[in-house]
Amino acid sequence: MNRKNHFFAIAGLSLLLLSCQQNASTNQNSETAAQQPNTTKGQSMVSDDVSAKNILQVAMGSAAHTTLVAGVKATGLEDVLSNNGPLTVFAPTNAAFDKLPAGTLENLLKPENLPSLKRIITFHAAPGTYKGDLLKNGMKLFMATGDYVTVEREGDVIKVNGSPILATIVASNGVIHVVDDVFLPKEQ
Repeated sequence: MNRKNHFFAIAGLSLLLLSCQQNASTNQNSETAAQQPNTTKGQSMVSDDVSAKNILQVAMGSAAHTTLVAGVKATGLEDVLSNNGPLTVFAPTNAAFDKLPAGTLENLLKPENLPSLKRIITFHAAPGTYKGDLLKNGMKLFMATGDYVTVEREGDVIKVNGSPILATIVASNGVIHVVDDVFLPKEQ
């Protein structure tokens, strides 16, 4: 009997010591945390999801869109394409710009013609996210310029203003549809 009591006494004492040690460790961690000043407040505590690229980052990473990116930079539209959105961009390829009459792009890049270039680039953007399944045949899509483009759909082939969508890329702030034509808005 004595041996049994001795065993329970040792077991109880061990549990008591173990629980005291855990409380001391928890208290020490709490005190350490309380002593450290909180130097990060407000927006600095917010972490963006950088795994998904925004529309501008996708365009800048595409060798097929260097002309579009140059136009975006020349007209100061970088923030529009990198902000929260949502935005749908019909991104003409370099080959699309090459289809323009000779000298057109060079002329548009002149400082006095940047407002016209800005209008052309803006005519490729629609407020909202329009993935392929939302683009219906005969749809008139409102663009950021206040003009409309026409959607044609036959099966899986989608055309916008007569230009087929070659690829679709989802970005963090919207969607990009790659097109092989430059959309030209009506003259104002």
